[in-house]
Amino acid sequence: MIPHRLMAPAPGWTLDADIVVVGSGIAGLVAALRARTAGRVLLVTKALLDDGSTRWAQGGIAAALHPDDSPEDHLRDTLTAGVGICDADAVRALVTEGPEAVRGLISLGTEFDRNGDGGIALTREGGHLTHRIAHAGGDATGAEISRALLAATKDAGIEVIEHALVLDLLIADGRAAGVTLHVMGEGQRDGVGSVRARAVILATGGLGQVFQATTNPEVSTGDGLALALRAGAAVADLEFVQFHPTVMWLGPDAKGRQPLISEAVRGEGAFLVDAAGERFMAGRHPLADLAPRDIVAKQIMTRMRATGEPCVYLDGRNLGPRIWAQRFPTILAACERHGVDPVNEPIPVVPAAHYASGGVRTDLRGRTSVPGLYACGEVACTGVHGANRLASNSLLEGLVFAQRIAETLPADLGVGAPAKAGADGALTSRSALLEPAVRGEVQRLMAAYAGVLRSGAGLERAAGELAALAGRTTDRPCTEAWEATNLHSVASLIVDAARRREETRGSHWREDFPDDADAWRGHLVSAFTGEALTTTFEPA
Repeated sequence: MIPHRLMAPAPGWTLDADIVVVGSGIAGLVAALRARTAGRVLLVTKALLDDGSTRWAQGGIAAALHPDDSPEDHLRDTLTAGVGICDADAVRALVTEGPEAVRGLISLGTEFDRNGDGGIALTREGGHLTHRIAHAGGDATGAEISRALLAATKDAGIEVIEHALVLDLLIADGRAAGVTLHVMGEGQRDGVGSVRARAVILATGGLGQVFQATTNPEVSTGDGLALALRAGAAVADLEFVQFHPTVMWLGPDAKGRQPLISEAVRGEGAFLVDAAGERFMAGRHPLADLAPRDIVAKQIMTRMRATGEPCVYLDGRNLGPRIWAQRFPTILAACERHGVDPVNEPIPVVPAAHYASGGVRTDLRGRTSVPGLYACGEVACTGVHGANRLASNSLLEGLVFAQRIAETLPADLGVGAPAKAGADGALTSRSALLEPAVRGEVQRLMAAYAGVLRSGAGLERAAGELAALAGRTTDRPCTEAWEATNLHSVASLIVDAARRREETRGSHWREDFPDDADAWRGHLVSAFTGEALTTTFEPA
Protein backbone atom coordinates (compact mmCIF):
# COMPACT_ATOMS: atom_id res chain seq x y z
CA MET A 1 0.00 0.00 0.00
CA ILE A 2 1.25 3.50 -0.78
CA PRO A 3 0.84 5.79 2.26
CA HIS A 4 -1.01 9.06 1.96
CA ARG A 5 1.66 10.86 3.97
CA LEU A 6 5.21 10.08 4.93
CA MET A 7 5.49 9.68 8.67
CA ALA A 8 7.22 12.86 9.82
CA PRO A 9 7.36 15.04 12.92
CA ALA A 10 5.12 18.09 12.97
CA PRO A 11 6.74 21.05 11.19
CA GLY A 12 8.92 23.17 13.43
CA TRP A 13 9.15 26.20 11.16
CA THR A 14 7.10 27.79 8.38
CA LEU A 15 7.90 30.01 5.42
CA ASP A 16 5.54 31.79 3.03
CA ALA A 17 5.97 32.29 -0.71
CA ASP A 18 3.81 32.67 -3.78
CA ILE A 19 5.47 29.85 -5.70
CA VAL A 20 7.69 27.07 -4.40
CA VAL A 21 9.83 25.28 -6.99
CA VAL A 22 11.14 21.87 -5.96
CA GLY A 23 14.29 20.86 -7.84
CA SER A 24 17.28 22.63 -9.38
CA GLY A 25 17.94 20.99 -12.72
CA ILE A 26 17.17 22.76 -15.99
CA ALA A 27 13.40 22.53 -15.39
CA GLY A 28 13.50 23.86 -11.84
CA LEU A 29 15.97 26.67 -12.51
CA VAL A 30 14.13 27.89 -15.60
CA ALA A 31 10.80 27.68 -13.78
CA ALA A 32 12.18 29.71 -10.87
CA LEU A 33 13.69 32.35 -13.15
CA ARG A 34 10.61 32.75 -15.33
CA ALA A 35 7.95 32.45 -12.59
CA ARG A 36 9.03 35.65 -10.83
CA THR A 37 6.42 37.58 -12.83
CA ALA A 38 3.74 35.74 -10.84
CA GLY A 39 5.10 36.49 -7.37
CA ARG A 40 7.78 35.63 -4.84
CA VAL A 41 9.62 32.42 -5.70
CA LEU A 42 11.33 30.05 -3.28
CA LEU A 43 13.55 27.35 -4.77
CA VAL A 44 14.23 24.22 -2.70
CA THR A 45 16.50 21.37 -3.69
CA LYS A 46 17.38 18.02 -2.17
CA ALA A 47 21.16 18.36 -2.08
CA LEU A 48 23.34 21.09 -3.58
CA LEU A 49 21.98 23.22 -6.40
CA ASP A 50 24.02 21.42 -9.06
CA ASP A 51 23.65 17.84 -7.80
CA GLY A 52 20.77 16.81 -10.06
CA SER A 53 20.76 14.98 -13.38
CA THR A 54 21.13 18.04 -15.61
CA ARG A 55 24.84 18.51 -15.01
CA TRP A 56 25.47 14.89 -16.00
CA ALA A 57 23.83 15.30 -19.43
CA GLN A 58 26.51 14.69 -22.04
CA GLY A 59 25.10 14.54 -25.56
CA GLY A 60 23.33 17.85 -25.80
CA ILE A 61 19.97 19.49 -26.39
CA ALA A 62 17.91 18.82 -29.52
CA ALA A 63 16.35 21.65 -31.53
CA ALA A 64 15.83 22.55 -35.19
CA LEU A 65 18.54 25.22 -35.31
CA HIS A 66 20.02 24.54 -38.74
CA PRO A 67 18.50 26.14 -41.87
CA ASP A 68 18.17 22.69 -43.47
CA ASP A 69 16.26 21.35 -40.45
CA SER A 70 12.71 22.16 -39.37
CA PRO A 71 10.35 21.69 -36.41
CA GLU A 72 8.31 19.37 -38.61
CA ASP A 73 11.33 17.12 -39.12
CA HIS A 74 12.03 17.15 -35.40
CA LEU A 75 8.37 16.31 -34.74
CA ARG A 76 8.53 13.38 -37.15
CA ASP A 77 11.58 11.87 -35.45
CA THR A 78 10.06 12.34 -31.98
CA LEU A 79 6.77 10.68 -32.96
CA THR A 80 8.64 7.77 -34.54
CA ALA A 81 10.70 7.19 -31.41
CA GLY A 82 7.55 7.35 -29.23
CA VAL A 83 6.03 4.35 -31.05
CA GLY A 84 2.53 5.65 -31.57
CA ILE A 85 1.58 7.08 -28.19
CA CYS A 86 3.14 10.55 -28.07
CA ASP A 87 0.75 13.46 -27.60
CA ALA A 88 1.20 15.17 -30.96
CA ASP A 89 0.12 18.57 -29.58
CA ALA A 90 2.73 18.34 -26.82
CA VAL A 91 5.41 17.35 -29.31
CA ARG A 92 4.46 20.23 -31.59
CA ALA A 93 4.79 22.66 -28.69
CA LEU A 94 8.21 21.20 -27.89
CA VAL A 95 9.67 21.38 -31.38
CA THR A 96 8.19 24.74 -32.41
CA GLU A 97 9.16 26.55 -29.20
CA GLY A 98 12.45 24.68 -28.81
CA PRO A 99 14.73 26.73 -31.05
CA GLU A 100 13.82 30.04 -29.41
CA ALA A 101 14.07 28.45 -25.97
CA VAL A 102 17.63 27.31 -26.74
CA ARG A 103 18.47 30.83 -27.90
CA GLY A 104 17.10 31.97 -24.55
CA LEU A 105 19.68 29.78 -22.83
CA ILE A 106 22.36 31.50 -24.86
CA SER A 107 21.05 34.89 -23.75
CA LEU A 108 21.41 33.68 -20.15
CA GLY A 109 25.07 32.92 -20.75
CA THR A 110 25.18 29.31 -21.99
CA GLU A 111 28.15 28.85 -24.31
CA PHE A 112 27.49 26.12 -26.85
CA ASP A 113 30.28 24.74 -29.01
CA ARG A 114 30.71 26.55 -32.32
CA ASN A 115 31.72 25.40 -35.77
CA GLY A 116 34.26 27.03 -38.07
CA ASP A 117 31.74 29.60 -39.29
CA GLY A 118 30.85 30.68 -35.77
CA GLY A 119 27.47 28.97 -35.82
CA ILE A 120 26.28 26.46 -33.22
CA ALA A 121 27.99 23.11 -33.82
CA LEU A 122 25.42 20.35 -34.27
CA THR A 123 25.83 16.59 -34.03
CA ARG A 124 23.54 13.60 -34.48
CA GLU A 125 22.22 10.99 -32.09
CA GLY A 126 20.06 7.88 -32.25
CA GLY A 127 16.64 8.31 -33.84
CA HIS A 128 17.46 11.68 -35.42
CA LEU A 129 17.61 11.76 -39.22
CA THR A 130 19.73 14.91 -39.22
CA HIS A 131 22.28 16.81 -37.14
CA ARG A 132 20.32 18.85 -34.57
CA ILE A 133 22.05 18.26 -31.23
CA ALA A 134 23.67 21.39 -29.79
CA HIS A 135 26.45 20.61 -27.31
CA ALA A 136 28.85 22.39 -25.00
CA GLY A 137 32.33 21.57 -23.78
CA GLY A 138 32.35 18.64 -26.17
CA ASP A 139 30.37 16.29 -23.95
CA ALA A 140 29.62 18.55 -20.95
CA THR A 141 26.41 20.16 -22.17
CA GLY A 142 24.44 19.70 -18.97
CA ALA A 143 27.23 21.10 -16.84
CA GLU A 144 27.46 24.23 -19.00
CA ILE A 145 23.69 24.80 -19.01
CA SER A 146 23.59 24.29 -15.25
CA ARG A 147 26.46 26.75 -14.76
CA ALA A 148 24.74 29.47 -16.74
CA LEU A 149 21.35 28.98 -15.09
CA LEU A 150 22.83 28.90 -11.59
CA ALA A 151 24.62 32.17 -12.29
CA ALA A 152 21.38 33.71 -13.54
CA THR A 153 19.54 32.44 -10.47
CA LYS A 154 22.13 34.04 -8.20
CA ASP A 155 21.99 37.32 -10.13
CA ALA A 156 18.18 37.33 -9.85
CA GLY A 157 18.37 37.02 -6.07
CA ILE A 158 16.06 34.02 -5.91
CA GLU A 159 15.83 32.61 -2.40
CA VAL A 160 17.19 29.06 -2.21
CA ILE A 161 17.11 26.31 0.41
CA GLU A 162 19.56 23.46 -0.21
CA HIS A 163 19.64 20.03 1.46
CA ALA A 164 15.82 20.06 1.56
CA LEU A 165 14.06 16.74 0.94
CA VAL A 166 10.44 17.34 -0.07
CA LEU A 167 8.09 15.14 1.96
CA ASP A 168 4.45 15.89 1.20
CA LEU A 169 2.07 18.32 -0.41
CA LEU A 170 0.04 20.70 1.72
CA ILE A 171 -3.56 20.95 0.53
CA ALA A 172 -6.12 23.58 1.49
CA ASP A 173 -9.61 23.95 0.00
CA GLY A 174 -8.85 21.21 -2.51
CA ARG A 175 -5.71 22.74 -4.00
CA ALA A 176 -1.98 22.67 -3.44
CA ALA A 177 -0.95 25.07 -0.70
CA GLY A 178 2.74 24.30 -0.22
CA VAL A 179 5.00 21.47 0.86
CA THR A 180 6.59 19.97 3.93
CA LEU A 181 10.38 19.61 3.89
CA HIS A 182 13.14 17.96 5.85
CA VAL A 183 16.08 20.36 5.81
CA MET A 184 19.49 19.06 6.85
CA GLY A 185 22.02 21.45 8.33
CA GLU A 186 20.42 24.83 7.67
CA GLY A 187 20.60 26.37 11.15
CA GLN A 188 17.20 27.64 12.23
CA ARG A 189 15.60 25.77 9.32
CA ASP A 190 17.07 22.43 10.32
CA GLY A 191 14.57 19.58 10.66
CA VAL A 192 11.02 19.33 9.34
CA GLY A 193 9.26 22.51 8.30
CA SER A 194 6.72 23.76 5.81
CA VAL A 195 6.55 26.23 2.94
CA ARG A 196 3.12 27.69 2.32
CA ALA A 197 2.54 28.83 -1.26
CA ARG A 198 -0.15 29.44 -3.84
CA ALA A 199 1.52 27.16 -6.38
CA VAL A 200 3.92 24.23 -6.21
CA ILE A 201 6.12 23.34 -9.20
CA LEU A 202 7.64 19.86 -9.08
CA ALA A 203 10.91 19.62 -11.00
CA THR A 204 12.41 16.81 -8.93
CA GLY A 205 13.86 14.77 -11.77
CA GLY A 206 13.86 11.03 -12.20
CA LEU A 207 13.62 7.71 -10.41
CA GLY A 208 16.67 5.84 -11.69
CA GLN A 209 17.75 4.77 -8.20
CA VAL A 210 14.84 2.32 -8.21
CA PHE A 211 17.24 0.07 -10.17
CA GLN A 212 20.63 -1.30 -9.12
CA ALA A 213 22.51 0.16 -12.09
CA THR A 214 21.57 3.58 -13.44
CA THR A 215 23.02 6.68 -15.02
CA ASN A 216 21.10 8.79 -12.49
CA PRO A 217 22.75 10.44 -9.46
CA GLU A 218 22.09 9.24 -5.92
CA VAL A 219 19.43 11.90 -5.37
CA SER A 220 17.13 10.47 -8.08
CA THR A 221 14.79 8.54 -5.78
CA GLY A 222 11.42 9.47 -7.26
CA ASP A 223 10.51 11.85 -4.42
CA GLY A 224 8.35 14.21 -6.47
CA LEU A 225 6.49 11.39 -8.18
CA ALA A 226 5.79 9.66 -4.86
CA LEU A 227 4.62 12.95 -3.30
CA ALA A 228 2.22 13.52 -6.20
CA LEU A 229 0.86 9.99 -5.89
CA ARG A 230 0.17 10.44 -2.21
CA ALA A 231 -1.57 13.74 -2.93
CA GLY A 232 -3.94 12.06 -5.39
CA ALA A 233 -2.39 13.33 -8.62
CA ALA A 234 -2.75 11.21 -11.75
CA VAL A 235 0.37 9.52 -13.13
CA ALA A 236 0.83 7.91 -16.52
CA ASP A 237 3.17 5.75 -18.62
CA LEU A 238 5.27 4.55 -15.67
CA GLU A 239 6.07 1.28 -17.41
CA PHE A 240 8.16 3.15 -19.99
CA VAL A 241 11.56 3.42 -18.30
CA GLN A 242 14.26 4.03 -20.87
CA PHE A 243 17.48 2.06 -20.56
CA HIS A 244 20.42 3.80 -22.16
CA PRO A 245 22.11 1.21 -24.35
CA THR A 246 25.72 2.25 -23.80
CA VAL A 247 26.69 2.51 -20.16
CA MET A 248 30.16 1.39 -19.17
CA TRP A 249 30.16 -2.13 -17.74
CA LEU A 250 32.00 -2.13 -14.42
CA GLY A 251 31.44 -5.74 -13.48
CA PRO A 252 28.54 -7.92 -12.28
CA ASP A 253 28.32 -6.29 -8.84
CA ALA A 254 28.24 -2.66 -9.98
CA LYS A 255 25.57 -0.56 -8.28
CA GLY A 256 24.49 3.06 -8.22
CA ARG A 257 25.36 5.64 -10.86
CA GLN A 258 27.31 4.18 -13.77
CA PRO A 259 29.40 6.10 -16.37
CA LEU A 260 27.30 6.96 -19.42
CA ILE A 261 28.85 6.73 -22.88
CA SER A 262 26.90 9.30 -24.85
CA GLU A 263 24.98 8.39 -27.97
CA ALA A 264 26.90 11.20 -29.63
CA VAL A 265 29.95 8.89 -29.69
CA ARG A 266 28.04 6.70 -32.12
CA GLY A 267 26.89 9.87 -33.87
CA GLU A 268 30.56 10.62 -34.60
CA GLY A 269 31.16 7.14 -36.03
CA ALA A 270 31.65 4.60 -33.22
CA PHE A 271 29.80 1.30 -33.54
CA LEU A 272 28.75 -1.69 -31.46
CA VAL A 273 30.38 -5.12 -31.62
CA ASP A 274 30.06 -8.31 -29.63
CA ALA A 275 32.89 -10.10 -27.82
CA ALA A 276 33.99 -11.67 -31.11
CA GLY A 277 34.23 -8.26 -32.76
CA GLU A 278 31.15 -8.77 -34.94
CA ARG A 279 28.90 -5.80 -35.64
CA PHE A 280 25.30 -6.73 -34.86
CA MET A 281 23.15 -3.63 -35.48
CA ALA A 282 23.48 -3.66 -39.28
CA GLY A 283 20.28 -5.06 -40.77
CA ARG A 284 18.38 -4.72 -37.50
CA HIS A 285 17.17 -1.18 -38.22
CA PRO A 286 17.63 1.30 -41.10
CA LEU A 287 19.69 3.54 -38.79
CA ALA A 288 21.81 0.61 -37.57
CA ASP A 289 23.91 1.78 -34.58
CA LEU A 290 21.93 5.03 -34.45
CA ALA A 291 18.54 3.36 -34.11
CA PRO A 292 16.28 4.61 -31.27
CA ARG A 293 17.48 3.67 -27.80
CA ASP A 294 14.89 0.98 -27.10
CA ILE A 295 15.83 -0.92 -30.24
CA VAL A 296 19.57 -0.72 -29.55
CA ALA A 297 19.13 -1.77 -25.91
CA LYS A 298 17.03 -4.79 -26.92
CA GLN A 299 19.55 -5.86 -29.55
CA ILE A 300 22.37 -5.60 -27.02
CA MET A 301 20.49 -7.76 -24.52
CA THR A 302 19.62 -10.26 -27.25
CA ARG A 303 23.26 -10.52 -28.31
CA MET A 304 24.43 -10.90 -24.71
CA ARG A 305 21.96 -13.76 -24.23
CA ALA A 306 23.07 -15.45 -27.44
CA THR A 307 26.78 -15.25 -26.63
CA GLY A 308 26.60 -15.69 -22.87
CA GLU A 309 28.83 -12.64 -22.45
CA PRO A 310 28.17 -10.06 -19.70
CA CYS A 311 28.54 -7.06 -22.05
CA VAL A 312 29.10 -5.91 -25.61
CA TYR A 313 31.59 -3.30 -26.80
CA LEU A 314 31.49 0.18 -28.26
CA ASP A 315 34.33 0.51 -30.76
CA GLY A 316 35.40 4.12 -31.18
CA ARG A 317 38.98 3.55 -32.24
CA ASN A 318 38.23 5.03 -35.66
CA LEU A 319 37.52 8.43 -34.05
CA GLY A 320 41.20 8.97 -33.29
CA PRO A 321 42.85 10.75 -30.35
CA ARG A 322 41.96 14.30 -31.47
CA ILE A 323 38.19 13.66 -31.60
CA TRP A 324 38.26 11.86 -28.27
CA ALA A 325 40.19 14.69 -26.61
CA GLN A 326 38.25 17.58 -28.13
CA ARG A 327 34.75 16.22 -28.56
CA PHE A 328 34.49 13.78 -25.64
CA PRO A 329 36.91 14.86 -22.90
CA THR A 330 34.55 13.94 -20.05
CA ILE A 331 33.90 10.44 -21.39
CA LEU A 332 37.59 9.95 -22.16
CA ALA A 333 38.50 10.85 -18.58
CA ALA A 334 35.80 8.53 -17.17
CA CYS A 335 37.06 5.64 -19.30
CA GLU A 336 40.64 6.23 -18.21
CA ARG A 337 39.58 6.31 -14.54
CA HIS A 338 38.22 2.81 -15.01
CA GLY A 339 41.24 1.49 -16.87
CA VAL A 340 39.87 1.70 -20.41
CA ASP A 341 41.67 3.51 -23.25
CA PRO A 342 38.91 4.19 -25.81
CA VAL A 343 41.41 5.57 -28.34
CA ASN A 344 43.00 2.12 -28.63
CA GLU A 345 40.44 -0.38 -27.32
CA PRO A 346 36.67 -0.90 -27.37
CA ILE A 347 34.64 0.13 -24.32
CA PRO A 348 32.63 -2.59 -22.52
CA VAL A 349 29.00 -1.44 -22.35
CA VAL A 350 25.58 -2.64 -21.19
CA PRO A 351 22.14 -1.00 -20.95
CA ALA A 352 21.26 0.70 -17.64
CA ALA A 353 18.24 2.60 -16.32
CA HIS A 354 18.40 6.12 -17.68
CA TYR A 355 15.14 8.03 -18.04
CA ALA A 356 11.47 7.80 -17.02
CA SER A 357 9.29 8.67 -20.01
CA GLY A 358 6.22 8.64 -17.76
CA GLY A 359 5.49 10.53 -14.57
CA VAL A 360 3.01 12.97 -13.07
CA ARG A 361 0.46 13.62 -15.77
CA THR A 362 0.17 17.21 -16.95
CA ASP A 363 -1.64 19.23 -19.56
CA LEU A 364 0.17 21.38 -22.13
CA ARG A 365 0.77 24.04 -19.47
CA GLY A 366 2.25 21.76 -16.83
CA ARG A 367 -0.91 21.57 -14.70
CA THR A 368 -1.48 18.29 -12.87
CA SER A 369 -4.84 16.90 -11.77
CA VAL A 370 -4.37 18.60 -8.38
CA PRO A 371 -5.16 22.32 -8.68
CA GLY A 372 -2.14 24.48 -7.92
CA LEU A 373 0.33 21.62 -8.46
CA TYR A 374 2.50 21.79 -11.59
CA ALA A 375 5.23 19.49 -12.90
CA CYS A 376 7.96 19.77 -15.50
CA GLY A 377 11.08 17.91 -16.53
CA GLU A 378 11.58 14.20 -15.94
CA VAL A 379 9.09 13.99 -13.05
CA ALA A 380 6.31 15.00 -15.47
CA CYS A 381 4.46 13.07 -18.15
CA THR A 382 3.69 15.76 -20.72
CA GLY A 383 3.02 13.23 -23.48
CA VAL A 384 6.13 14.28 -25.42
CA HIS A 385 8.06 11.03 -25.08
CA GLY A 386 5.41 8.36 -25.56
CA ALA A 387 6.87 4.89 -25.16
CA ASN A 388 10.47 5.92 -25.73
CA ARG A 389 12.22 9.30 -25.43
CA LEU A 390 14.11 10.58 -28.45
CA ALA A 391 17.73 11.32 -27.61
CA SER A 392 18.43 14.83 -26.24
CA ASN A 393 14.75 15.77 -26.03
CA SER A 394 14.95 15.64 -22.22
CA LEU A 395 16.75 18.93 -21.60
CA LEU A 396 14.54 20.56 -24.21
CA GLU A 397 11.34 19.29 -22.59
CA GLY A 398 12.38 20.60 -19.17
CA LEU A 399 13.23 23.97 -20.70
CA VAL A 400 10.12 24.43 -22.83
CA PHE A 401 7.53 23.22 -20.34
CA ALA A 402 9.08 25.10 -17.41
CA GLN A 403 8.63 28.25 -19.49
CA ARG A 404 5.05 27.25 -20.32
CA ILE A 405 4.23 26.89 -16.62
CA ALA A 406 5.74 30.28 -15.87
CA GLU A 407 3.74 31.89 -18.67
CA THR A 408 0.44 30.56 -17.32
CA LEU A 409 1.00 31.20 -13.59
CA PRO A 410 -0.05 34.88 -13.50
CA ALA A 411 -3.46 34.05 -14.98
CA ASP A 412 -3.86 30.89 -12.89
CA LEU A 413 -2.98 32.55 -9.60
CA GLY A 414 -4.44 35.99 -10.05
CA VAL A 415 -3.79 38.41 -7.19
CA GLY A 416 -3.90 37.41 -3.56
CA ALA A 417 -2.01 36.45 -0.45
CA PRO A 418 -0.29 33.06 -0.13
CA ALA A 419 -2.69 30.24 0.68
CA LYS A 420 -2.68 28.91 4.22
CA ALA A 421 -2.56 25.18 4.83
CA GLY A 422 -5.71 23.90 6.46
CA ALA A 423 -5.52 22.33 9.90
CA ASP A 424 -6.71 18.95 8.64
CA GLY A 425 -4.17 16.83 10.51
CA ALA A 426 -2.40 15.84 7.32
CA LEU A 427 1.01 16.78 8.61
CA THR A 428 0.88 14.49 11.61
CA SER A 429 -0.82 11.39 10.17
CA ARG A 430 1.17 8.27 10.99
CA SER A 431 1.49 6.34 7.72
CA ALA A 432 3.72 3.35 7.07
CA LEU A 433 7.38 4.26 6.70
CA LEU A 434 9.76 1.58 5.46
CA GLU A 435 13.16 0.57 6.79
CA PRO A 436 16.14 2.09 4.95
CA ALA A 437 17.35 -1.42 4.01
CA VAL A 438 14.27 -1.84 1.82
CA ARG A 439 15.99 0.36 -0.77
CA GLY A 440 18.51 -2.32 -1.69
CA GLU A 441 15.82 -5.00 -1.86
CA VAL A 442 13.70 -2.87 -4.17
CA GLN A 443 16.68 -2.27 -6.46
CA ARG A 444 17.46 -5.99 -6.58
CA LEU A 445 13.89 -6.89 -7.51
CA MET A 446 13.58 -4.23 -10.16
CA ALA A 447 16.89 -5.17 -11.77
CA ALA A 448 15.90 -8.83 -11.85
CA TYR A 449 12.29 -8.58 -13.04
CA ALA A 450 11.47 -5.10 -14.37
CA GLY A 451 14.55 -4.11 -16.35
CA VAL A 452 15.09 -4.24 -20.10
CA LEU A 453 13.66 -7.78 -20.28
CA ARG A 454 10.28 -8.40 -18.63
CA SER A 455 7.85 -11.29 -18.43
CA GLY A 456 4.51 -11.90 -16.79
CA ALA A 457 5.98 -14.47 -14.41
CA GLY A 458 8.84 -12.19 -13.37
CA LEU A 459 6.58 -9.21 -12.84
CA GLU A 460 4.20 -11.31 -10.74
CA ARG A 461 7.10 -12.35 -8.56
CA ALA A 462 8.29 -8.75 -8.25
CA ALA A 463 4.79 -7.63 -7.26
CA GLY A 464 4.55 -10.30 -4.58
CA GLU A 465 7.94 -9.52 -3.08
CA LEU A 466 7.28 -5.78 -3.14
CA ALA A 467 4.02 -6.38 -1.29
CA ALA A 468 5.93 -8.35 1.34
CA LEU A 469 8.49 -5.56 1.70
CA ALA A 470 5.64 -3.18 2.58
CA GLY A 471 5.51 -4.91 5.96
CA ARG A 472 9.06 -3.92 6.88
CA THR A 473 8.15 -0.70 8.60
CA THR A 474 9.98 1.58 11.00
CA ASP A 475 8.88 4.26 13.46
CA ARG A 476 12.12 6.22 13.08
CA PRO A 477 11.76 8.94 10.43
CA CYS A 478 14.97 9.80 8.60
CA THR A 479 16.10 10.67 5.07
CA GLU A 480 17.07 7.09 4.29
CA ALA A 481 13.67 5.75 5.38
CA TRP A 482 11.77 8.44 3.44
CA GLU A 483 13.78 7.66 0.30
CA ALA A 484 13.26 3.91 0.69
CA THR A 485 9.52 4.46 1.05
CA ASN A 486 9.42 6.65 -2.05
CA LEU A 487 11.38 4.11 -4.09
CA HIS A 488 9.10 1.29 -2.94
CA SER A 489 6.03 3.31 -3.93
CA VAL A 490 7.41 4.11 -7.37
CA ALA A 491 8.61 0.55 -7.97
CA SER A 492 5.19 -0.83 -7.06
CA LEU A 493 3.50 1.43 -9.63
CA ILE A 494 6.04 0.59 -12.36
CA VAL A 495 5.54 -3.12 -11.81
CA ASP A 496 1.77 -2.77 -11.73
CA ALA A 497 1.74 -0.90 -15.05
CA ALA A 498 4.22 -3.32 -16.63
CA ARG A 499 2.05 -6.29 -15.59
CA ARG A 500 -1.01 -4.71 -17.14
CA ARG A 501 0.54 -3.80 -20.51
CA GLU A 502 0.56 -7.11 -22.38
CA GLU A 503 2.61 -6.06 -25.40
CA THR A 504 6.06 -4.85 -26.35
CA ARG A 505 6.20 -1.14 -27.16
CA GLY A 506 9.16 1.21 -27.01
CA SER A 507 11.13 0.79 -23.80
CA HIS A 508 8.63 -1.75 -22.41
CA TRP A 509 9.68 -5.23 -23.60
CA ARG A 510 7.54 -8.21 -22.61
CA GLU A 511 9.10 -11.53 -23.64
CA ASP A 512 5.71 -13.23 -23.35
CA PHE A 513 4.09 -10.57 -25.55
CA PRO A 514 6.88 -9.77 -28.05
CA ASP A 515 4.80 -7.68 -30.49
CA ASP A 516 3.01 -4.36 -30.22
CA ALA A 517 -0.78 -4.45 -30.26
CA ASP A 518 -3.25 -1.87 -31.52
CA ALA A 519 -5.43 -2.57 -28.49
CA TRP A 520 -2.63 -1.22 -26.28
CA ARG A 521 -2.02 1.96 -28.25
CA GLY A 522 -2.68 4.31 -25.37
CA HIS A 523 -1.85 5.17 -21.78
CA LEU A 524 -2.25 3.55 -18.39
CA VAL A 525 -3.29 6.32 -16.00
CA SER A 526 -3.31 5.72 -12.24
CA ALA A 527 -4.39 7.77 -9.23
CA PHE A 528 -5.31 7.20 -5.61
CA THR A 529 -8.85 7.92 -4.49
CA GLY A 530 -8.98 7.42 -0.76
CA GLU A 531 -7.31 4.07 -0.07
CA ALA A 532 -7.87 2.66 -3.55
CA LEU A 533 -5.56 2.84 -6.55
CA THR A 534 -7.54 3.26 -9.73
CA THR A 535 -5.91 2.50 -13.09
CA THR A 536 -7.62 3.17 -16.40
CA PHE A 537 -6.56 2.73 -20.01
CA GLU A 538 -6.94 5.75 -22.26
CA PRO A 539 -6.55 5.22 -26.03
CA ALA A 540 -4.02 7.53 -27.70
